[in-house]
Amino acid sequence: MINVHTPAELDAMRQAGRLMADLLNACCDFIQPGITTAEVDAFCRATLRTLGDGTAQSGSLGYMGYPASLCVSVNEEVIHGIPGDRILQRGDLVSLDVCGFYHGFVGDNTRTIVVGGPEHLDADRRRLLRVTRQSLEEAVRAIRPGIHLGDICHLIERIVTQGGCTVVREYTGHGVGRKLHEDPPIPNYGKPGRGPILHEGMTLAIEPMVNLGKSAIRVLPDGWTVVTRDGLPAAHFEYSVAVLSDRAEILTPWFEKDPWSDDWMKE
Repeated sequence: MINVHTPAELDAMRQAGRLMADLLNACCDFIQPGITTAEVDAFCRATLRTLGDGTAQSGSLGYMGYPASLCVSVNEEVIHGIPGDRILQRGDLVSLDVCGFYHGFVGDNTRTIVVGGPEHLDADRRRLLRVTRQSLEEAVRAIRPGIHLGDICHLIERIVTQGGCTVVREYTGHGVGRKLHEDPPIPNYGKPGRGPILHEGMTLAIEPMVNLGKSAIRVLPDGWTVVTRDGLPAAHFEYSVAVLSDRAEILTPWFEKDPWSDDWMKE
């Protein structure tokens, strides 16, 4: 069942989303060469306690046994990277997936950043980030009541494919609300005119997961970390959004501090 939220519930989701966007931005700002991914997790856990009224809880820690407060996926790691002793190097692509509960509702968002800044990107990895971010932004701009979910899924796939990259097919976006993962699943591929019709009050986590090379992935022996089979890098961007009467509202507006806000679509 796909939940449709009341105006009061959407207000609560705006609060949760804003808090998780602030936490994501703080974690991104913390990233620098020479730190370990475990240090990022410790920073996330400590910072979460300082936000809002202090009652927010990580949505990752303990979820189906996941051992950390966020997912930190580096280079060939697509999603669900477990923080540990991996040392971040200048030029690494790092995807930070931050989610949590606040006053009974979830905020869920992800950014992929470059350790040391975008000046350390080569042309292929710049294209990967541009294509992934573009697919998210254009998907969100296309959301409105009355269209099929498949229209959004198809749009993401088309933008990624035209950009010379591939979408991960085994993992999807999802509905979001009082639970981290709700109906409907939102694949990053599909056919227009298919799937559920969007209605005002639905809340969705749109999250393109994109590989620079082939789409094939595998899960490491830790049971969580998903990596590209060809070892090439991946990128991951995510917003939680609400369907309004004529558009989508981004509930996790992390873009305000994004250095790519003005030039992320440039070649």
